[in-house]
Amino acid sequence: MEIRHTTNPTDMRQYTTERLRSEFLMESLFVAGEMNMVYSHYDRVVTGGAIPTSSPVLLEDKETLKTDYFLERREVGIINIGANGKVMVDGEEYTLAKRDCLYVGLGNKEVTFHSVDPSEPAKFYFVSSLAHKNYPTKKIPIEDATPIKLGSDSQSNNRTIYQYIHNDGIQSCQLMLGMTLLEPNNMWNTMPAHLHDRRMEVYLYFDLDQDARVFHLMGEPSETRHLVVKNEQAVLSPPWSIHSGVGTNNYTFIWAMAGENYTFTDQDPVNMNDLK
Repeated sequence: MEIRHTTNPTDMRQYTTERLRSEFLMESLFVAGEMNMVYSHYDRVVTGGAIPTSSPVLLEDKETLKTDYFLERREVGIINIGANGKVMVDGEEYTLAKRDCLYVGLGNKEVTFHSVDPSEPAKFYFVSSLAHKNYPTKKIPIEDATPIKLGSDSQSNNRTIYQYIHNDGIQSCQLMLGMTLLEPNNMWNTMPAHLHDRRMEVYLYFDLDQDARVFHLMGEPSETRHLVVKNEQAVLSPPWSIHSGVGTNNYTFIWAMAGENYTFTDQDPVNMNDLK
């Protein structure tokens, strides 16, 4: 597991593009037959990707976490972004089609990822945060997620937000997770921008063509920077940073949050005049 430390926003103003990418961009989460994870000191969030092929992949990293099993002190939200797959949780099987979500709570000892057809593997994306109590393991297909329509074609941000793990959906300790789908010919997300200094956030961009890119905007409102992001790459967003993006075409992204509170609407709007 790769480890990323927190960053002072004042220091970030001096970062080169290479340093900015090494601190915040996760470029290689998805490798066939492997599991790759990044441990962030922002709210101790673990972000990972797994592509099981001929053999299942076990959710485990005892050396980094110093626990007997991964979810001994944690919870995890999982979304499949590939072909059909299965997740086994302490012997119980959950089948996930593309864009289905599974929440697995504190105390479950063995979680393994499987592809239904190894020649067309599943791609499991997951985000894990610290937990203080057990909530039931629960699957929610995208059809049952809470949809919120936002934006307009005139602003190039016509999109649907699907909430999976949140106060009125799947219950968790502190993890919130959902997915945003932009309609064709719409490229902007989270603009006007906002902050939530009580929570960090992670964005995974996917459903992008090979040559398409998202320009992810981050940084303090008065000191913005950008990352050029490819398909199936993720970005760590500190609590003090905006998190917005514009693509060369429409795309889908998964957002996940963890931190001080459990209120999706806890956001501090940023006035457009304050963006620089």
